[in-house]
Amino acid sequence: MAKIINTSGKRKTAIARATLKPGNGRVRINSVPLEVYGTELIRLKIAEPLLLMPNALDGVDAAIDVAGGGIMGQAEAIRTALARGIVEWHNDPAIKDAFLAYDRTLLVNDSRQKETKKPHGRGARAKFQKSYR
Repeated sequence: MAKIINTSGKRKTAIARATLKPGNGRVRINSVPLEVYGTELIRLKIAEPLLLMPNALDGVDAAIDVAGGGIMGQAEAIRTALARGIVEWHNDPAIKDAFLAYDRTLLVNDSRQKETKKPHGRGARAKFQKSYR
C-alpha cells in the first residue's frame, strides 16, 4: 500500500491542505508547479522548508490546495503545510528540530487573528470624529 500523508497549515484566513505521496519530487500548488507559481518572493517563502532540507522531497510528490486570505498569508500557510508533511513523512526528529530552530511558524500555525470591529467606529480601535459645531 502506498504511503499518503495529509497535512494542513493556516495563516490569518488562508488555509492550505497538502497531500504527500510517492513520486518524483514535484510540488504543485492548486495544480500549478512551484517553479512558476506566484512571484519570486512568494516562491522563496514557500521553498524555505526545501532549502533547509534539500533532499526532503526525493521520491515524494506534494499536491497543495490553498484558499482564502491574501498572497502572503497563502504562502505562509503553504510552507507550514509542506514543512509538517515533510516532518511526518520522514518521521525524523532532526528535521523537526532544524525547522523549529529556523522558524517556529514552519510547524506551528500563527494564532494571531484580526481584532473584531466595535460600534461607533470604522474598525477595532478607530472611532468616528466628533464635531461640536
